[in-house]
Amino acid sequence: MNIWSNIGVSESVLLRVTGTALTHPGRRHLINEDVIALVLPGEAHPGADHGVLALVAAGMGGHPAGEVASRIALDIVLRLYYEREGFPPDLLRACLKEANDAICAHGRAEPACAGMGTTCTVLALCNGAVYLAHIGDTRAYLLRDGRLHQLSMDHTLVAELVRQGKITQEQARHSSQRNIITAALGMTPAAAPSIWHEGLPLHVQDRLILCSDGLTDFVDDETIRESGTHLPAFDACEALLNRALNAGGSDDISVGVIVIDADPWEMARPHTKRPLLSPRDVP
Repeated sequence: MNIWSNIGVSESVLLRVTGTALTHPGRRHLINEDVIALVLPGEAHPGADHGVLALVAAGMGGHPAGEVASRIALDIVLRLYYEREGFPPDLLRACLKEANDAICAHGRAEPACAGMGTTCTVLALCNGAVYLAHIGDTRAYLLRDGRLHQLSMDHTLVAELVRQGKITQEQARHSSQRNIITAALGMTPAAAPSIWHEGLPLHVQDRLILCSDGLTDFVDDETIRESGTHLPAFDACEALLNRALNAGGSDDISVGVIVIDADPWEMARPHTKRPLLSPRDVP
């Protein structure tokens, strides 16, 4: 998949987007409640002008039918994003609202699915920028110039305590309450995901990583950075998945790696990089 991005003041470079996504039920589950997808539409695709879409959703553990909720979210977002017209943030907001409504309705109609819910993190790559839509504790990262930046903000009890300065990141990582989610699709009819209103410009050699908490509960950011930086996309996904399994891997594990590249002749041209936008500077 190719997209255009302005790299210098007056230069344009053709970017190529490739990637891989893998998921595993972990060592203790028979049913995988995670879903992950990466859509790289070709030029003939009816929604090709909408760009690339990547999504990871994790059914809420300890609740019924988590796998049903995550699948509903996946199906609705992937279908509606490419069917409808609009600016990426508006499309993402509409997609997650429809998904939330459908999950809530299904839970009311099917007693076995009452109370089901799912986290959901979506990246839309369009016109040389990436847009984020997010709810829950699945995550999106940016790897740029060897540095890892978490783009999403966890909607969990311990993450909120960290933001309030009441506990440290290290305490949060080892807390018995680290998986208490404060927002998810299906949790309430008024679910309010975080949506970026402006895109983050992409650079050649950027990498984007999507993952579920089945990875981040067992693999630290430094390991994600190392594997994501130095390995091809498939090998990076496989290495991270195996790291989580070898560290216990008791939960469903999903990871996707998206690589932003350029044609060889473009890579040889000198370009002036934009400064990195901090995730907190992005609306």
